[in-house]
Amino acid sequence: MNNFVKKIMGIFLASMMVFMVGCASTSKQESTGEYIDDTLITTKVKAAIVNEPTLKASEINVETYKGIVQLSGFVADPASSSKAVSVTSEVKGVKSVKNDIRVK
Repeated sequence: MNNFVKKIMGIFLASMMVFMVGCASTSKQESTGEYIDDTLITTKVKAAIVNEPTLKASEINVETYKGIVQLSGFVADPASSSKAVSVTSEVKGVKSVKNDIRVK
């Protein structure tokens, strides 16, 4: 019986380790917590862009991965692109901003 319990505990511990590694993030995959954080950052950035009267939120796309925000889309002038980066970088949780916005 003692040997049987040891085998069961070994299987249990091995499966727990696999489970824990499966939940960890990698350089190419986010954990659930990171995904939720990135979704929150994206929402805050979009709200900040909407609240900036000089920007048209419909022209700017926002994506976040591990705290790095990527802005893309087309704006009317370079000042709008710079303003979008400025507004985004002020949002709490943003680690850096990648600007892929193009001027029409």
